[in-house]
Amino acid sequence: MSGISLAVVGGGASAVCLIDALAQAQSPSGSITVFEPSPNLWRGRAYQVDIDTIKVNAPPEDMSVRVGDLGHLRRWLEARRRVVDFDSVDPVSGACFPPRTVYGEYLEQSAYSALGELRRNGWRVDLVGAAVTAARCTAERIHLSTSNGSDSAFDYVVLCVGGDGPKDAYGLAGAPGFITDPYPMSHSLRGIGPREDVAVVGSGLTAVDTVLALAAQGHQGRISLLSRRGVLPGVRQRPLHFEPRHLTKERMRALARTGRELPLAEFAQIVAAELRDAGSDPEAVHAEITDLGREAPGERLRRQFAAVDSADPGLRILQNAVPDIGPDVWPQLPEKDRAELLRSHYRTIMSLCCPMPPASAAVLLELVDSGQLHIRSGLRKVAERGGGGFELLTADEPPVTADTVVNAVNASEGRVPVGALPLVTSLTRAGAAGLHPHGGLHLARATSRLADAEGRHDPRLYGLGTIGAGSLFFTFGVPSLVDRAEDIVAAILQDAGDRHPTRSADALLPA
Repeated sequence: MSGISLAVVGGGASAVCLIDALAQAQSPSGSITVFEPSPNLWRGRAYQVDIDTIKVNAPPEDMSVRVGDLGHLRRWLEARRRVVDFDSVDPVSGACFPPRTVYGEYLEQSAYSALGELRRNGWRVDLVGAAVTAARCTAERIHLSTSNGSDSAFDYVVLCVGGDGPKDAYGLAGAPGFITDPYPMSHSLRGIGPREDVAVVGSGLTAVDTVLALAAQGHQGRISLLSRRGVLPGVRQRPLHFEPRHLTKERMRALARTGRELPLAEFAQIVAAELRDAGSDPEAVHAEITDLGREAPGERLRRQFAAVDSADPGLRILQNAVPDIGPDVWPQLPEKDRAELLRSHYRTIMSLCCPMPPASAAVLLELVDSGQLHIRSGLRKVAERGGGGFELLTADEPPVTADTVVNAVNASEGRVPVGALPLVTSLTRAGAAGLHPHGGLHLARATSRLADAEGRHDPRLYGLGTIGAGSLFFTFGVPSLVDRAEDIVAAILQDAGDRHPTRSADALLPA
């Protein structure tokens, strides 16, 4: 049979994981075309060339793009240190957190290495610097139209469209002194005067990066970090090896294959059993999630920083479980449980499962203790002031004034980036995909195939990354991307073997 033709729409971290998984599989030769209109091919928005101050928030074992090889990034970092000297060791915990820009270099080299391997195996590789604007499905192929007017047909298409930039929640785009997107910070923040009062709107990892970047460039003015709920990322504890007994991927996937619902109360019992067996207190972990409103953001940050060396494995178990088994558990939960988790606890769970490096927390606390950084919740409104600058209104405290506002608000939970809307709209209008009520598109759990609201799916269309968050909950961490990429490659090669029985299906499956 002739080789398969594969289109990858988007060229960020999720695409790198997919391409690397394909290169590691035993597959027939074919063609792969990657569409990416931005200048940040392979790096995406988060890992573009930038200052070294801003670091990834997970150790190398959680950032490897290689299926089944957790040491892939660490070996790359060790080889790089022989050529370029840089410090990525967290002085508080001793863990390794490389700069985001260095991780972007790793993504680039991993992508080109994988593409080189595919070429050596007879694959044709094309990189197209244009956006895909529409898809049309026929009985034979998937036709993609691009912003440069071309039209190409493929056997399989994977949407790796990534996430969106910060949401302009207060309608300030274009206002003097308003920075719509802080990345890259080497460019966006350099025009801020050293004594200006700066307000950072948002409280996630982007907001933390912004404060760290301002501190690194010697900013002397007041910095106010404000958001509606004040949910800062948690503080990552010193790494602790742990082998789950109950929260295993094999067990969760076996439960998913039964097709029955898994009520949240029943899943909570499984989590509690895991915590008790590990010597942790389930009630303490539960309180960490549910008692957020009883603690000021700065107090929570200080308490979690003090627990970096805690021997209690509870939060570490949670941090490992959510990306590892979340996409298998989430579709099994009853809809009312999913809605309640998203409404009441989503931000808290994300803050605990996407924690900041301890050294980042130490800098924030130093700025708080010096009086330069003020962290406030209850943000209600941000408006321009007559004569210049901004006024930020909170629920219970006096207004905050600022010369500059940096927008670090999390992207809209719709999870379909603006640049991908034309393509997604063409798919939904044709009935080839369905919008998920919790954001993004419907995806099949086991294969990540695009599906409609009734669960019907086309084995030629797939989604990887944030676009599947409504269906699978936690889809953007690198371990989740790697797992889903492996599933997608296996599904594509299996389908290709089924469609062309003259070639043994066994030869098409991943090694």
